[in-house]
Amino acid sequence: MADLRTPPLQAWQRANVVAAANCLREQLAKSPGDARLLAAYEGLLDLLDPARARARQQREQAQAARQAATAIRAERRRTERRLGDRRRIDRGPSGPERRNGADRRTGRDRRGR
Repeated sequence: MADLRTPPLQAWQRANVVAAANCLREQLAKSPGDARLLAAYEGLLDLLDPARARARQQREQAQAARQAATAIRAERRRTERRLGDRRRIDRGPSGPERRNGADRRTGRDRRGR
């Protein structure tokens, strides 16, 4: 497996990234709904702390897996043939009544054939 670690930031690089993150945080306070600003801010924080980036990626992957499992479960429920509502529907008799006492053979008639 390839080594995906980035080399540590030098002091001047770290200072610039922190300054940019602070600037973006101020902008986010003014417009909290801006997704682009939030993504840029989160990216800078991930650059400062790679462990934070890995934790975020794991959370996103776990959330995606949960959503996929929920979607698959919902699809199975939707397409399941043995649904409970099929059994609840009263369709009446499905054919001629077979349990008629007069048609039943007893005694000798039953064994004679």
